[in-house]
Formats: sequence, C-alpha cells, structure tokens
Amino acid sequence: MKSYRKELQFNLPSRRAYVNITQQVEKCLAESGVQEGLVLVNAMNITASVFINDDESGLHRDFERWLEKLAPEKPYSQYDHNGYEDNADAHLKRSIMGREVVVAITDGRLDFGTWEQIFYGEFDGKRTKRVLVKIIGE
Repeated sequence: MKSYRKELQFNLPSRRAYVNITQQVEKCLAESGVQEGLVLVNAMNITASVFINDDESGLHRDFERWLEKLAPEKPYSQYDHNGYEDNADAHLKRSIMGREVVVAITDGRLDFGTWEQIFYGEFDGKRTKRVLVKIIGE
C-alpha cells in the first residue's frame, strides 16, 4: 500500500472566506500515484474547516449569513472564550462546518457525487494555516 502526505498552506486576507481546493487535492492525488484508495483532507487549525459542497457563490453567501446567525462575530463580549483573543465565533463555526473530509479514489480520480467539490473554510483569517492531505491506497 502507498502512503502520501502533503500540507497545503493558506493565508487569506479576510477574516472569513471559502476556497475551492479541489484542484490542489487532485494535484496531490496525481503526485501520489494512488489509483484505488482514500484521501483525507483536514484543517490543521481549530478556526478553519474543510468540507464538501457545491461551488456556487449564492450558496457561499448563504453559509455566511447562516453561520453569522448561529455564531455572530460581535459583540466579542458575548463569549467566555474571548479575552486574549476575539475568535470564539470562529471556533464555533468550525464545529458546525467540520474538520475534515474523506473521499474515495477510483481509477486514479476523486470519486465525487454530482457538483461535489472540496472547500477550505476560513473563519479567523489573516495568518498562515495548514491543511493536511493524506492519501493511502494502491
């Protein structure tokens, strides 16, 4: 069995954003040489997320509005966590959107359903964060 590991880095200029990382993961898959197996993609920071959904800008705006209703950024004083930092909302948003995705690899390709893409979700940006891509298989 083959094993491949790579870290992707992101430093987004805004506090929150959604980035389609499907092509970067496909590049990792090509580098790995794995034809049949699994790929794990996970955010290596507690205020970022990796998830699968449609790459549609209206949906991304819907995510933003929905997450702000569930865990509004301000006022910062509403959160016990905020003191040294002001990112309690980012921790909660990550919990909602998830830490990682696992995708099957079939015939050397990501085995997606209709419209599925892999996204990096940033909820406390303006600093470097990592995403792990781990591929195992034959």
